[in-house]
Amino acid sequence: MRLPIMLSILMLILPVTVYSSETPLSLTLNEAIRMAVERNLDVRAELYNPAQFEADINRNRSIYDPVIALQGNYTDTSTETFSSAGMAVESQSIVLNSSISQLLWSGGTAAITFNNAYTHSNLVTGWQTGLGVGISQPLLKNVGREATEIAINISRHSKFASLERFNSLLLSTVAQVRTEYFKLYSLREVREVKKVSLELARKILSETQARVKAGVLPAMEILNAEFGVVTREKELIDAELAVSNQVDVLRLLLQVDANVGDLLTVDLPPRDRFDAIEGEAIQKALNRPDIREQKRNLELYELQTRNFSQKTLPDLTFVASAQLTGLDNAYQKNMDKVLTFDYPVWSVGLNLSYPLGNGTAENDYRRSRLKTDQTSLQLRSLEENSTKEVKAAIRGIVTGYKQIEVADRGKAFAEERLRAFVRKNEVGLATTKDVLDVENDLAVSKSNQINAVVGYANALTLYWQATGELLEREKIRVVEGDADKLYSATR
Repeated sequence: MRLPIMLSILMLILPVTVYSSETPLSLTLNEAIRMAVERNLDVRAELYNPAQFEADINRNRSIYDPVIALQGNYTDTSTETFSSAGMAVESQSIVLNSSISQLLWSGGTAAITFNNAYTHSNLVTGWQTGLGVGISQPLLKNVGREATEIAINISRHSKFASLERFNSLLLSTVAQVRTEYFKLYSLREVREVKKVSLELARKILSETQARVKAGVLPAMEILNAEFGVVTREKELIDAELAVSNQVDVLRLLLQVDANVGDLLTVDLPPRDRFDAIEGEAIQKALNRPDIREQKRNLELYELQTRNFSQKTLPDLTFVASAQLTGLDNAYQKNMDKVLTFDYPVWSVGLNLSYPLGNGTAENDYRRSRLKTDQTSLQLRSLEENSTKEVKAAIRGIVTGYKQIEVADRGKAFAEERLRAFVRKNEVGLATTKDVLDVENDLAVSKSNQINAVVGYANALTLYWQATGELLEREKIRVVEGDADKLYSATR
């Protein structure tokens, strides 16, 4: 009776290969990560945000597009004036004006105008033309490139912040893939432990029935063996359900086609010792995507604060214009007079306006200043939390590695203990329940070993996520052009 039990123990100790009736998809960890980066719906959707900000940038750049204005007007009047001595004055006039204006980076506007007016009446008939240039330049409020391009710069900073937010999502997604990948591995291993445990319990039941029939053991031992089988059947059902649910989790995360069969993990969790240097890790963590995003937000609010500060100034504008004019019955002669420069008209001036109290601008500035100060504090809090997270992650790595060593020793002790109880059972010094309890302890120790190895892998993932270097380790890099390509491809 000893040989079947010892063979069962060897089956429990040695690794078991899993085979599936379906055609499975075997995935390495790198393949799983690549699939998530390329296919995950949340990742793909997040990339649309920086692409939309690229559209905002190009839209706001259109402030520098020249503006062409054309005006055509015909007027027919019949009026009475004092100079006409009661006689009605009938006139028809045509106005044909055109201009082209350009916004300057300084905040001013330059324009070229070409105006034509034709008047025909019972008093006068002729053309009047003006060819001129003009400029309007703010001197206090809204002056300078930063004020002129405020909308462009806001969109640009928002795009950079959005790219960092995309990096954060990508970082958490890669970390999730690693965690779910190794979780599927652990659940499959635990399921195999439950299968072998059930097989051993069935063999013990069969042997116990034979020994009871031979009169070596009391009938009560059969009940203990049957209870052990039923308990392990229930545990195996739960383990199979957990594996199926986890396959669906990974399938959704990687966007694996529904027609693909089972998902199998190829890579094993790492067991090698990893020594982290706390100071270097903290410095890396200060450059995490979420911290870079907050820095971008701070730059954006500082930009807006400077802009609102400038808007509290008086609106003082310098205006200047020069025009060449002509007047004649014939249009050609009229134009000749324009080109002779004999009838110039020019003007310069200053326009000043300032609302009494200026409450709108003052409170816009104060609110923006408060938002900037708030964001600065949030950035400091984020940096301090990142330091705490790194220290906790390092402790997790150290603890995880120790747990592997303890779990390995525990499994070895449990195997030897089971062998000892099998020998005691053969000579009547241990009951069937004792053997089943010890075998259950071995199954638990194997599960603890699996969980310890996966826990150590998760601790490494958490550490690389806390330091922000996980994407770099997986050779994943996001550049601004990724969003620009999406923007350019949209029609």
